[in-house]
Amino acid sequence: MPVWDVMRQGDNGDGVRMSSHDSRVGALARVLVMESGVVHKQTYWVVGPPGPAYQTNRDLYLHFLHLGQEARSASWSLSAYLRGLWKVSVPLRGRAELALDDVAAMFSAAAATPPPSYDPAWSTTDLALPGSAPAGYTDWERIILSQLADLEDFVLHPPGPRARFGVNAPRPPGGGTRATPPRWLNFDPAAYLECAVAGGYGGWDAADGARVPLPNPQGTTTRRSTIRAITTMGWPDLARIAVCGQTYE
Repeated sequence: MPVWDVMRQGDNGDGVRMSSHDSRVGALARVLVMESGVVHKQTYWVVGPPGPAYQTNRDLYLHFLHLGQEARSASWSLSAYLRGLWKVSVPLRGRAELALDDVAAMFSAAAATPPPSYDPAWSTTDLALPGSAPAGYTDWERIILSQLADLEDFVLHPPGPRARFGVNAPRPPGGGTRATPPRWLNFDPAAYLECAVAGGYGGWDAADGARVPLPNPQGTTTRRSTIRAITTMGWPDLARIAVCGQTYE
């Protein structure tokens, strides 16, 4: 069975194995967990069969579907998951493009790291995008922090039993401007992650059990989306995924 090792530089300059993983994405996720949250003098890298492991929207969809199922079993809140996602994104903020394996690893690492506490300043900060569309990491960060601020508002103003049909975030007076639309449909990590990829990039199949095919205007029923290759994603692509996670159904 292929194995990927997470390595760090030892005191004598040699590589020291930190952990072993049965997937490249799992090893990359472990690196992000170790690199996030604090400033490290250590250098970490992955040794094993070369990538990429993931190359299509279908690969990413199945990965997110599995992550959502795990998050549901662990009873994570969406706020905790997104705070973890924001934390583990920091080591990647200097990259303009991410390989699909790195995208999958970031979302895996979010569920494997203790999430930071909610910062009340996020509720009153101006998080509006400076341009007409997300452009880079900072804009993606504004979207995630906007979603966290909305979720915090929902704690004080619960959306009610019909929230799954769609509800606007309360956004009380005194709050800062936010980068996301006010409409919410998904309030748990499983729904958020499945809708994030299904809405942003497709890759789903009715046989997966998460999405019910419906008749389209032509009178036919689409039971699966088109599978297409993905080499890299930029932060605007990840911003699209985040907004779909909030608003897609």
